[in-house]
Amino acid sequence: MKKILILGSGLVAKPIIQYLLHKNYQVTVASNTPDRSDMMISGNANGKSLFWDAGDEDSLARLIAEHDLTVSLLPYVFHVMVARHCVTHKKNMVTTSYVKPEMHALDAGAKEAGIILLNEMGLDPGIDHMSAMRIIDMVHEREGAILEFYSVCGALPAPEAADNPFRYKFSWSPKGVVLAGNNDARYLLHGKVKELPTRELFKTPFLVNFPQVGELEVYPNRDSMAYREIYGIPEAQTVFRGTFRYKGWCETLDAIKRLNLISAEKIDMTGMSFAEMVNRQMEQPSGISDIRSRVARFLEIPKNAYCMEAMSWLGLFSDEPMNRTIDSTFEVTSDLMIEKMSLGQTERDMVALQHTFLAAFSDGRKEVIRSRMLDYGTLATDTSIARTVALPAAIAVEMILDGKINVTGVHIPVIPEIYRPVLDQLETMGIKMVEEYGLPLSEMINN
Repeated sequence: MKKILILGSGLVAKPIIQYLLHKNYQVTVASNTPDRSDMMISGNANGKSLFWDAGDEDSLARLIAEHDLTVSLLPYVFHVMVARHCVTHKKNMVTTSYVKPEMHALDAGAKEAGIILLNEMGLDPGIDHMSAMRIIDMVHEREGAILEFYSVCGALPAPEAADNPFRYKFSWSPKGVVLAGNNDARYLLHGKVKELPTRELFKTPFLVNFPQVGELEVYPNRDSMAYREIYGIPEAQTVFRGTFRYKGWCETLDAIKRLNLISAEKIDMTGMSFAEMVNRQMEQPSGISDIRSRVARFLEIPKNAYCMEAMSWLGLFSDEPMNRTIDSTFEVTSDLMIEKMSLGQTERDMVALQHTFLAAFSDGRKEVIRSRMLDYGTLATDTSIARTVALPAAIAVEMILDGKINVTGVHIPVIPEIYRPVLDQLETMGIKMVEEYGLPLSEMINN
């Protein structure tokens, strides 16, 4: 019986653990929360959990050596450490996280060891890569060119659960969602490189009408430029990867950032209320008579602006003591959001993913191609984000152990040998991209 080591038992672990157990693999889940692992294993005789701390490299090396394949669901900072041990012990590895340069540097060693270090095998990154490449390769096979490419994904509450002013609830890594608001962005638009420093990230969203959901805001996601090369579309004049949110998110996050309320800088908050913290970040005189008016003047917006209502609802204008000492505004704001914006046990989350292509062919014809996925889940079963992140990785694990993926080195799922069977298997689980061809040019995104 093949033995699989899964590192981590966080919010997306359950579907991959149960998938692999149901396939009769022996699964060991190593984490610092073995009680959570036990719940996910659900008494299956082929599963076991054990306590393991991510700083214990000696135990990690032993565990990797004892198993046929390792899946790292740890925070991304640990993946390279895990991968090095996999190279040393000649064991394959799968992650769902972005490849960092330090991981790329292990490519030669992995090839020499005859193993694959397969990364970005989740949703975004993951399903987005695979579903985009299926269309890109098809267009190229027909001697066409990709002139414009937009890829946008969002993990959101279902519409009926989007019932707070942020219209957002956390179904995965809450701190990571907020921290991503500090990213810069870079993309290609009609042949021109657009660079957005973090302070500009939320200022110019555009809207996309998504069926069954309605209008969603889009803002850029990190650096899109690398995907001309990754996806093999050097001909593209527009390459944009973005994030979906409900309307109001960008306005509110922009205001929060202008107030410097998701900064990692440590400050002394002893004795401060939430309103006093906000006042300090605006460098206003102490003694608060009307924090809301001060914020509105600082931001140069009306007191009843949408973002003002959202920040007030969150509690940022409250006179309640924070009970903090040395801390960051990021920790305070994200903790407030986690407290008030977690997905309820019976509420549905949702993943929306859309690719839009402008393709041109040798006969002069142009067409818009669109590919969409809308998936729902619940905490009572599996969240959509857990399913769509974990199941592609689970399928890849099975394919590697069955000898159906034979490439070695550091990879992401942009080659047909990987993406075609994984997408086909996901469709049997109800995770399906709906592709539309031959759409008129008027259907192209215009931002």
